[in-house]
Amino acid sequence: MNNIAGKVVVITGASSGLGEATARHLATLGATVVIGARRVARLEKLVAEIKAAGGQAVAVKMDVTKRQDSEKLLNTAMEQFGRVDVWVNNAGLMALAPLDKLKVDEWDCMIDVNIKGVLYGIAAVLPQMRKQGAGHIINIASVAGLKVFSPIGAVYSATKFAVRAISEGLRAEAGPSLRVTIISPGAVASELKDGSTDADTAKAVGEFYQANEIPADSVARAIAYAIEQPVEVDINEIVLRPTIQEF
Repeated sequence: MNNIAGKVVVITGASSGLGEATARHLATLGATVVIGARRVARLEKLVAEIKAAGGQAVAVKMDVTKRQDSEKLLNTAMEQFGRVDVWVNNAGLMALAPLDKLKVDEWDCMIDVNIKGVLYGIAAVLPQMRKQGAGHIINIASVAGLKVFSPIGAVYSATKFAVRAISEGLRAEAGPSLRVTIISPGAVASELKDGSTDADTAKAVGEFYQANEIPADSVARAIAYAIEQPVEVDINEIVLRPTIQEF
């Protein structure tokens, strides 16, 4: 028994990158995955591939910046499977640029996705997990939540510092029936690196990732490790980065 088989796992931002890799990996381990994102065509393709490989998956079109969409994601899982064992707040935006560029709209978007999106996910699933008497919330942060990604990532780092603070606060309030895990990746292959609209920053970020990135399933395996522990073991934080990455 891998302690993952049979669990219902909800994953946001699952149409690509870390979310997609996590859905695929957990499905191979016997989890039922309920995957949410805005790009429903990609979700449906992923569901079809998981089912063709013998897994179980359901797609839900949703936007983490809309609280009602997180509620919809939860309701779909409950209607079809009757419970949620794990909720992975994975959706994220990394719009990097120096503060002097005044990308205020992008600051707003990162706050909406990276902070409010996590809070909306928690708000949706926490009452259900309390009712069940068990559950596991996994929040994707970043190494940029451990050290400010200067000089281009002050606001992005601020959002990921916030994710870590929210997660630690939730862990402290959780009690013995709820597990909370922060996953803080370094450079991982995904669309996250494509979030910068500032040309100079985008070029630098692209070169950084090309020189450093590791596959998205590296994070999927870390998430699986946290989930598969015995119920009395709470893996609170995992930091992983390419061995070559200095930051």
